[in-house]
Amino acid sequence: MTGPSDDQQKRTAVRRQAWGVGVAVGAYGLGFGALAVANGFTVLQAMALSSLVFTGASQFALIGVVGAGGAAASGVLAALVVGARNAFYGLRLAPLLDVRGGRRLLAAQLTLDESTAVSISQPSSMLARTGFWTTGIAVFVCWNIATIAGALAVDQVSDPRVIGLDAAVGAAFLALLWPQLTTRTARAVAGGSAILALALTPLIPPGLPVLAAAAIGLAFAWPEDAHPGRNDRPEVGDE
Repeated sequence: MTGPSDDQQKRTAVRRQAWGVGVAVGAYGLGFGALAVANGFTVLQAMALSSLVFTGASQFALIGVVGAGGAAASGVLAALVVGARNAFYGLRLAPLLDVRGGRRLLAAQLTLDESTAVSISQPSSMLARTGFWTTGIAVFVCWNIATIAGALAVDQVSDPRVIGLDAAVGAAFLALLWPQLTTRTARAVAGGSAILALALTPLIPPGLPVLAAAAIGLAFAWPEDAHPGRNDRPEVGDE
């Protein structure tokens, strides 16, 4: 009897890594579901955001703006700005995944910080594709299950503010951002954006300070991400 081939063993190792990432990242979905309901969204709306938008940082940006009293359009625009980085990931992954037809839509939905990082860290194209698809599916499943659990739990609380959830969006967003601040440039951009947002908060309507701060980050990121050779390995962060 022959044992599993070397390729099979490598694929199994990648799948284990992918599901480990999926479970770890999916845990944030508990916080998102709870915070969404605490900020005025229904359970169904929270579930729809996690299944359709499915990019953690953008989801937190949206509920943060709307929960602070900003217009829905401002929240959506903030989410789009934060999620714009996934388009650059797609440019990096397209030749590696080589997907066509309807699978492109699925690949686009599963293009995340985590699926990109696991994919491009693999030594071969075969393992890269395994890493991408398995990580994307694992995060999607775990994130959505956790969102439902968090949303349903908080939906049973008469006033979410009594457990501090009204002030937790900023903390959750910071938890997603902090692992990305690994360079002086990233720290400087984050600090400058935060100062700008704080300065603008008393002057302009809710939601607009977030957009102004996000525009600074996007302006600094564009030159790096537009040239894959200068930033081959995106950092792991949320979704």
